[in-house]
Amino acid sequence: MRTFVILLSTICMMSLSSCATRVVTRPASVTIVKTPPRHYKIVTVKGKRYYFWNGNHYRKTRRGYVVTRV
Repeated sequence: MRTFVILLSTICMMSLSSCATRVVTRPASVTIVKTPPRHYKIVTVKGKRYYFWNGNHYRKTRRGYVVTRV
C-alpha cells in the first residue's frame, strides 16, 4: 500500500509540475510609406514628432513612415 501511495503521488507531481504553454502570435500588418506627400504637417504630441496627412498620424522609421495611434 505504501508503494502505491508513493507511486501515485509521484505521478501527480510529475503531471502537475509543468504549467508552461506556448503562445504563438502573428505579427500585425504594418503599412509602410516610403515618402510622405508634399502637403504633410508636423505635429508634436507629448514631445514626440508625428507626421499628419490623409487623416492619419505617421511616425518616421528607418524604412519609411508607419501609421500610429496618437
